[in-house]
Amino acid sequence: MREREFWQLLEEVFGRVYGRSLARDQRLTALDAMTVIEALDAGVEPRVVWNVLCDQMEIPNSRRWGKDHNAPPLPAA
Repeated sequence: MREREFWQLLEEVFGRVYGRSLARDQRLTALDAMTVIEALDAGVEPRVVWNVLCDQMEIPNSRRWGKDHNAPPLPAA
């Protein structure tokens, strides 16, 4: 997942205003209490940030990837 795709999904799943607010204000406990923006700036993979945010916000897999998106492949270990 590219960062551009992350922002598109954020707006699609959460809405533009609420999604941007979450990105700025929501602390992600699984990522050392960083915000979405801090985690992305720190180099955390957008897919990881997305999954952590969705887990924390209890977004089910059926809604997590939006209408026309497929789950991106997992990063190579």
